[in-house]
Amino acid sequence: MARGSCGHLPGFTMLELLFVLAIAGTLTTIAVPQGLRAIDDFRTRGAARYLAQRLAESRINAVRRSAATGLRFEASTPDYLITTIVDGNHNGLHTTEIRSGIDKTTTLPETLDAHFAGVAFGILSGVPDADGLPATGADGVRIGASKLLSMNPDGTSTSGTLYVHGRERAQYAVRVLGSTGRVRLLRYDYSQRRWIDL
Repeated sequence: MARGSCGHLPGFTMLELLFVLAIAGTLTTIAVPQGLRAIDDFRTRGAARYLAQRLAESRINAVRRSAATGLRFEASTPDYLITTIVDGNHNGLHTTEIRSGIDKTTTLPETLDAHFAGVAFGILSGVPDADGLPATGADGVRIGASKLLSMNPDGTSTSGTLYVHGRERAQYAVRVLGSTGRVRLLRYDYSQRRWIDL
């Protein structure tokens, strides 16, 4: 092995090694939380897009079948169960007709967490609703007492907003405009303190 100019073997001193380890540790403590927040935001955005896609499919099916089609949000533990419902007698979706089997359930009940770990319905503390008003509770399914979001054959729908959040501070909303059936995705921007269209 070649010796250095002073007769020492080339390599790192203990001080240099400790310095490198300290820098690596510092970078890790900075990068890991940022990475976790990015993953949380990615999952929460994915859940919002998934809900928007399910609503778009319901809208297409309502027009194709000439019968109301939509999503039912059933309160459960720890979060809502989501199922797709089809109107069986062409008078709209009704909870009593779902229970009696007239309006048919076409998918198995599922939670958001089954597809997107750590994502749930709800509004985080300090986040206003999508209209910019203070939130009136943490419930994330705001579509009326029946918790049915119906897409109708004439292009109209139930109005409402579905709020989803992740484990960290990711907060998204899926908004449905009743007169047009249009679905919008929104993200809450904490730095600007407002909802932003995606």
